[in-house]
Amino acid sequence: MDVIFNKGVAMLFTMGAVFMFALLVMNVFNKAFERYQEKYVVKSMGDLSDMFVFIDSRQLLILNLSVMALFLLIGLFFLGWFFTIILGALGFFLPLLLVKFFRRRRLKKFNVQLVDSLQAMSNAFKAGLSFPQAMEHVSLDSEAPLSQEFALFVREIKLGVSLDDALKNMAERVKCEDLDLVVVSTSIARQLGGNMAEMFDTIAATIRERFRLEGKIRALTSQGKMQGWVVASMPLALGLVLNWMRPDLMQPMFEHWFGYVLVLVILFLEFIGVLLIRKIVNIDV
Repeated sequence: MDVIFNKGVAMLFTMGAVFMFALLVMNVFNKAFERYQEKYVVKSMGDLSDMFVFIDSRQLLILNLSVMALFLLIGLFFLGWFFTIILGALGFFLPLLLVKFFRRRRLKKFNVQLVDSLQAMSNAFKAGLSFPQAMEHVSLDSEAPLSQEFALFVREIKLGVSLDDALKNMAERVKCEDLDLVVVSTSIARQLGGNMAEMFDTIAATIRERFRLEGKIRALTSQGKMQGWVVASMPLALGLVLNWMRPDLMQPMFEHWFGYVLVLVILFLEFIGVLLIRKIVNIDV
């Protein structure tokens, strides 16, 4: 009886310990999940709304989990558990990376459109139009994303928002250095007086010159960037070739923990090398 009683007590203590550990793990996961929602999901929603793409936070979170589940299934069916974990992590953050990619592409397109729009606004000032009228004229003749931002600016003016506040709101949405220059110059010119048409011509010429210098720098550093990607891809290409030619020599590496540690170290060093090369060849104008 004593033995049975002792086993029962031990089982109860074990079950209690497992239950408390499960509660602790769930608490940690809940806090991590809430932090993820606050830091990544909310920021991604803000970036999407700035791009005039409106999506609910729950929908974005479901999209993240769905992509992660899809990548995990692909890894389980076609790859080992090691690469399955990597694919799962990639799938979880892939929608956020896509949001950042599309935001950078939108900003690049906006910068290109801004130069022509400044010239068009200068011509509108010379024709006698006011600043809001010039913005509305340019928004009607332009394409997205510039037409979206300028049209929203005009709507805010019509709803009673002051011109300076509407300009600041547009600058905060776009987060473009060239647009910040336009906003500051416009505010100073309106307060102190000045030739708006001449000022916009000067800003457009300055931005064009910067684009010319950036293009020249990209052409001069393109060889270094290509060398970096070639050097970074050589270990992966060599590993795939060796695995295709002599799988009997490569397979033992993925059957021991030392092989996985070696692969992680190689990937980490490759990542650091790519970052260093990109930092060397990226020159800010």
